[in-house]
Amino acid sequence: MTNDGQPGPSSGDQHHPVQGPSGGQQRDRGAATGSGGGRNGVGRRGFLAGVGLTGAGGLLGAAVPAGTSAAAEPPRHTSTGGTAHATPTAASGAGGPGTLRPEQLSGKRMLLVPELLLLADGPVRGQAVLVESGKFRDIGPAKRLIAAHGDLHPVRLDGHLLMPGFIDAHHHLTQSFGKAKSFGQPSEIFKTIWEPLEHALDEETAYLSAKLAALEALRGGFTTVADAGTRAPVDVAALAKATDEAGIRCVLSKIVSDGKSGPAHLGRWGGHPLIHPSLAIAVPEDATAAVIKRTADMCAEAGAVLQIHVNEHLASVERSLKSVGRRPIDYLHHIGALGPHLLGAHATLATPTELRQLADSGAAVSYNPVASAWKGNAVAQATMMAAMGVRFGTGTDGTRGDGFRLVDAAESAQRLTSGLATGDSSCGAGKLWLDHATRLSADAVGLGRVTGEIAVGKAADFLVVDVNVPELTPSFDLRWELVRLSNRDQITAVVVDGRLRLWDGWPTDWDGHALVAKAAEVGPQVVRRAKLQRVEPT
Repeated sequence: MTNDGQPGPSSGDQHHPVQGPSGGQQRDRGAATGSGGGRNGVGRRGFLAGVGLTGAGGLLGAAVPAGTSAAAEPPRHTSTGGTAHATPTAASGAGGPGTLRPEQLSGKRMLLVPELLLLADGPVRGQAVLVESGKFRDIGPAKRLIAAHGDLHPVRLDGHLLMPGFIDAHHHLTQSFGKAKSFGQPSEIFKTIWEPLEHALDEETAYLSAKLAALEALRGGFTTVADAGTRAPVDVAALAKATDEAGIRCVLSKIVSDGKSGPAHLGRWGGHPLIHPSLAIAVPEDATAAVIKRTADMCAEAGAVLQIHVNEHLASVERSLKSVGRRPIDYLHHIGALGPHLLGAHATLATPTELRQLADSGAAVSYNPVASAWKGNAVAQATMMAAMGVRFGTGTDGTRGDGFRLVDAAESAQRLTSGLATGDSSCGAGKLWLDHATRLSADAVGLGRVTGEIAVGKAADFLVVDVNVPELTPSFDLRWELVRLSNRDQITAVVVDGRLRLWDGWPTDWDGHALVAKAAEVGPQVVRRAKLQRVEPT
């Protein structure tokens, strides 16, 4: 162990600092904004300011022309006046000095040597990963992998953590234009905000909303989002196109409350690398018991998930009691629809009996703490779910696409609702929240065999995170620190399916700035057309 509490390098593995022109170690992140270098953490390498600026070219889905390097473009100003960050430094090639460039994370075969690697058992040093054809093909001591793959130049990510991407277990991609209208509203707002908003969308604006949501998710470190179904009168192919172009993995639902078109949707995306079909019924009372059971069986047979909102608000619980005589989760259990194939959104008002039903059936839940804070009646009992063996992931519910803020909210909500009252000072600690935001969130959305962790055979969906920052200095328990102290501005790169999708917050092969400008123009038009019914505070 090192003196900062992190695992030390394995015996026989070498320390590879990046040497500057005078023999000193390089540091460049923040150079473009004038923050300088010299941000040394205990047990970490220090760096001096380097060179290289990022940018994005093309329009929306258009590719960057061949031969164009995003790193060679001048600083670009965002709508808020910010500029692109300088690229981080790392050795290019076998130990030689240089600046890490986007193209070094763009190959079909890559040997990556991060300073820290976040595995299921925790962060480790001295390790490397081989990425090939979109998957992790080998993981182990850097010295062994470098020797075994002599044809590859190791890409050294000094001062950086390589970690799994976050998995958003509950999203609504076509609600992007209205989320700022949800503030300060009564808890159950789908009838006054979301339904009118989505009904006002057409193919073009639904596509634009979904791509904007996908870009925000990628910027926040999410490599997968689970869309719970749209009420927009459009073909969900518009959402598939948007997320595919953005480069994010998507569990894409189609609402089938009428009992129709389920098989067609499940068979429509076979073999697609990023689109994973799912079925949805908005709430149990939207469909008959026969349709719910048949849809659940269909998903179980197809290996897909059935997404359904359960026990989210007091009004929804009371509607269920009046219409079928049972609470939502209890009702699903009663008709035989609970099972490993079911993903229940929210479950904030679950009784002990319903929690037991979830655990015994193997059904999963999306824990959405920010949604509870913004518009909820309660907070799901996530630490109790963990203790009882209820499968759950963490979701945004379309509130804000920031993975680090989500895990902070997940832990904080538990501390405020149960930890303080019981003297529970850890509330699961950092490991629990990172696990349920990555590996166990992937399991909840039906992709446990595909993504969610740095493991051989899993999809290469990962983040390169700058850990050589003041917020993490000194470092003693990295997992806790990622939950409590980290933010999306530390994310240098986002890789999905082995392809670089984002560099310093912006796409590398399409113009995210143009998308934001278009959304700023079109979004207000959609909101005006929707005629939302807001409760305005006096």
